[in-house]
Amino acid sequence: MGEQIVLRRAPFFCRRLIAVLGVENPPSPAIYLRRCRCSSSTAKAEAEKEADTADKNGKWFTLPPYTSSINGAALGKELAGRQSDTKCKTATTMTALKWVLHCCPEFPRSLVQKLFRLRQVRRLSSPDQQPQCKRVNAKEPMHIGDQIVLPITVGKFPAEKKVEHFCSEEQREFFQSIELYKDPSILVVNKPPGMPVQGGVGIKRSLDELAAKYMRYGYPEPPRLVHRLDRDCSGILVMGRTQLSATVLHAIFREKTFEASSDDAERTKRNLQKKYWALVIGCPRRAGGIISVPLGKVMVDNGKSDRITVMDDGRAQSAQCAVTEYRVIETSDKGFTWLELSPLTGRKHQLRVHCAEVLGTPILGDYRYGWQAHRNLNKQYLPEQKWGPLGFNMRNSSESDRQQPPHLHLHCREMVLPNISQALQQQASDGTFSEVENIKLFAPLPPHMQRSWDHLNS
Repeated sequence: MGEQIVLRRAPFFCRRLIAVLGVENPPSPAIYLRRCRCSSSTAKAEAEKEADTADKNGKWFTLPPYTSSINGAALGKELAGRQSDTKCKTATTMTALKWVLHCCPEFPRSLVQKLFRLRQVRRLSSPDQQPQCKRVNAKEPMHIGDQIVLPITVGKFPAEKKVEHFCSEEQREFFQSIELYKDPSILVVNKPPGMPVQGGVGIKRSLDELAAKYMRYGYPEPPRLVHRLDRDCSGILVMGRTQLSATVLHAIFREKTFEASSDDAERTKRNLQKKYWALVIGCPRRAGGIISVPLGKVMVDNGKSDRITVMDDGRAQSAQCAVTEYRVIETSDKGFTWLELSPLTGRKHQLRVHCAEVLGTPILGDYRYGWQAHRNLNKQYLPEQKWGPLGFNMRNSSESDRQQPPHLHLHCREMVLPNISQALQQQASDGTFSEVENIKLFAPLPPHMQRSWDHLNS
């Protein structure tokens, strides 16, 4: 594209140069144009000649043959109980660039893109076709059995430096304490309260950053987030250890919300279940039930911040279906109630808004949606916690911290999800999967909620 622009504007620059120099009987600008084209063609010819020489000398680095890849989104839908329009074994759109980066993760992406631009990448056709080696573009799709060959000189380029992160013994104990489950596909942690899940403005440490540094366990890829928990919320958090497993998990969580929005809650509950424990101020009128109230985002403080609220008009553009099942675990004569909350959809602040605005019992420690209830609350608080080695809430505090306001009492305590690792193994072996076992996860209460439980039951 750049060469075409230069060639089109070459006659104009030639005429200006002749006028400045005052050359008598100047040659035609077409001569300069032909020379530009000749030099451009010469550069291309030299690059092709170099590639041909490398080909004759056998100086090529051959990648493994391309094999059919699993469609993670389709597999996730199947595991969520929804029939997908595409077969799980159907190969995803794999381009030549993606395949090179997949086979050679140590190569910088900029280097691989440069090789494609210089036309130094070739493809060997599958054995079923007539064997031939042709140049390939970065966006050309791969076919089963195709092999990519690169110049042998790519081995001379230094790979990206691997930065080793060292942590203290106290920090190592912290990571071991929050790990709940690990297999080749997923990593599950018990997120402490006060730990941001994802980085952002003003956030120095986040769970995804720490997991990428200290919880790879030899994997070349960092664990990937597939769902969220609020900063002050605690409990089970699932991460995908590979790109494929993360795609499958994304599809499962997304289908959970889709099925619940389509009034098919029973089937959704069997495939993915999440149960939260919450300590609320007051007591609901009923001991249990299902809340199906749409939520939407509104701007407050003259547009400076936003807030999630119940939408009176469910047909409004910003309204989203939100379904929560709840039951009373235990009530206290001190004006508090323990609830078990099962979100059937995954909306922002869904449980907090449903408790505060629908049940009229805001969660203890939720000042955003229950500020008025906390103002009228008796100031007999439980001891709070100190901060741990990474700056997050972990340990019991001293007596001087007893008058601090309570933390958010919302904890993801149980989760049931399909065994992703087992499903991927079945897909890789025969292209189908039979009955996949479920993984049952459990996270103990954080210290501040455990102390509240003991105090209210004493």
